[in-house]
Amino acid sequence: MTNRRQPPRWWAELLLLGLVYAAYSGGRLLARGDVGMAVDHGLAILRLEELLAIDLERPLNRLFTAQPVLGVPADFVYASLHYLVTPAVLVWLYRRRPQQYRFARTWLMLSTLLGLVGFALLPTCPPRLLDASYGFTDTMARYSSYGWWGGEASAPRGLGSFTNQFAAMPSLHVGWALWCGIMLWSCGRRPLVRALGAAYPAVTTLVVMGTANHYFLDAVAGAAVMGAGCLAARALPAGITGVAASAPHTTRTAGFRGKSTIVSGGWETSAGELLPVQRSAVADPAAVPRTDGAAGGMAGHPGRAADESPESPEDAPAAAR
Repeated sequence: MTNRRQPPRWWAELLLLGLVYAAYSGGRLLARGDVGMAVDHGLAILRLEELLAIDLERPLNRLFTAQPVLGVPADFVYASLHYLVTPAVLVWLYRRRPQQYRFARTWLMLSTLLGLVGFALLPTCPPRLLDASYGFTDTMARYSSYGWWGGEASAPRGLGSFTNQFAAMPSLHVGWALWCGIMLWSCGRRPLVRALGAAYPAVTTLVVMGTANHYFLDAVAGAAVMGAGCLAARALPAGITGVAASAPHTTRTAGFRGKSTIVSGGWETSAGELLPVQRSAVADPAAVPRTDGAAGGMAGHPGRAADESPESPEDAPAAAR
């Protein structure tokens, strides 16, 4: 038998993930904050970026607004993939990579809860909701007739009031995309899967800035939250994450209840032996250089000294015993 860890029951995982997502969605609504405070936080982030010359969201937003061939697909990516790719990667890990699933799931949940703390402590107005004098255009409102989303947010039409539009810092769009990318890159075996893992977080970062839904520092904070969630998941007991913190390296694989999975159990049969004999490499004369010119045994009987070989083949079973 092998030591492959089986994933937990699917219905228990579905319930757990549903509870975490419900807490996340409900927390976003409760952590709306004051409008004036959210605008002040957004302007403070924008001024800091201008000071550091990293306000990349402004030229990207102009490009996405001027070119519908970029703006419309970007709106679809922002409104859809966030809710499709992440569950798909979770299911893929559950079914194909059960040994990595527990840690990946725990990492994602902890990072999401950390992001919720950020929404509560730092409500932030996204660029698209700032005054038009700051030079931003809400591309999702501009191209809302092309998709299923409304003009208020990425939520379906008429449900924009049920979302927290001041949950810009940190960007969990970028955080979840980074998690997906890392899992696809580290667990994928095909070059195409790994290439998608590298491209997805990069495309998501460009999309959230080009659609004026996040600042560049929101994306940086989303990546930082995922890093903190990874460290927190590694600090948890191995029984929760399924990953041992520091397992010693051994050449044998532990099987059922810690028993060795080596079928022979150390019993070997040399040429000419009718019954197996248990020996170690150190005790085996064939593994020790001889100084008397012998090659470690008689021809046809490797592993035995010449004076220990039986007189005839009929004596082999007795000698083996």
